[in-house]
Amino acid sequence: MKSTGGDSIKEVCITVLGSGHLPFVPGTWGSAFAVVIYAGLWWLLSALAAPGWIIEVVTVAGIVFSSWLSVLWGEWAIKRFGRKDPGQFVLDEFAGQWVALLWLPPLAAAGLYQFVWVVGLQFVLFRILDVIKPPPARQFERLPAGWGILCDDLMSGFYACVIGQLIWWQSPLAIWLGLQVSA
Repeated sequence: MKSTGGDSIKEVCITVLGSGHLPFVPGTWGSAFAVVIYAGLWWLLSALAAPGWIIEVVTVAGIVFSSWLSVLWGEWAIKRFGRKDPGQFVLDEFAGQWVALLWLPPLAAAGLYQFVWVVGLQFVLFRILDVIKPPPARQFERLPAGWGILCDDLMSGFYACVIGQLIWWQSPLAIWLGLQVSA
């Protein structure tokens, strides 16, 4: 398959700046890049004293945009890499990881220590759930082309978000770490 300038842009996007080409577990690299980009945006918006809801709007916009590109370019990626769910295609992990990072509790803004714990656990939860793929995530892989590549990750991100909310708002772990959010 001959590569064009448009193909290069597609590949940079679907591999999340090439992270999908890194050795071993490319999905984990894609998720890690998503966390780094999220942390950078969070830090920038915090430095600009932006209201808290702005990060949620940016996060949702990132999820929508990366999901749209995943569906739009899914069939192209399948042909390009010769697999139904190519390992190099990590834009879906980006979208799912950002779903896991939605609505972080206010303690994430309390300082670097709290932010690292909250975001780190959301990263780990998403990766575990993306590998396990509890129902209906595994069944979503059967959807056609980009939808099949994307939807299992969105579902895993949703599960990670819900579990994270329960942990950070209600759990003894958060209390033990000194990270409990008061209601």
